[in-house]
Amino acid sequence: MQAKQKEEGVGMKWITREGIRVNRTATCWLIRRFLDPEAEFIFVPADQVASMQAETGAIGFDAPGATYPHKNEQGLCSFTALVYERLNDDPILWEMAHIVQVADLKGKWDAHPAARGLQLISRGFPLVTKDDHETAERAAFVYDALYASIQQDTPQLTTRRETSKRKEEE
Repeated sequence: MQAKQKEEGVGMKWITREGIRVNRTATCWLIRRFLDPEAEFIFVPADQVASMQAETGAIGFDAPGATYPHKNEQGLCSFTALVYERLNDDPILWEMAHIVQVADLKGKWDAHPAARGLQLISRGFPLVTKDDHETAERAAFVYDALYASIQQDTPQLTTRRETSKRKEEE
């Protein structure tokens, strides 16, 4: 049965491979914080992502055959690809994309000072959570903190988050 696709950005389904770590936890955070606060995440074995994406109308990420594969033609992970495609007006997210991209690629961890730490922390996610849903929820704190830290280090930048906050207060 084909699932009816919801309006983009409102309670959409996103699908990825189970056992989430760096890129997939970051992508879940990015989707919930900036694209779709009501997003539903589905975690399945890697070889089922493409077929489940087609069956359910979900947007696949970080898996073979997904809309946003583990590495696209430009070599970008799903987090970085989403930032560049949909959120390219936020320089803090650009910096986070660089960190996540480097942390997600073995042998590249020294290309950014935060990458090795993010990789190490992410390896521990499944050790302290019961499943990927809990990992995505609890790991959001790490990415909120990373965003805030980068933002504090670059106070001259006006970001999407600050602009949105100002509009809500008006």
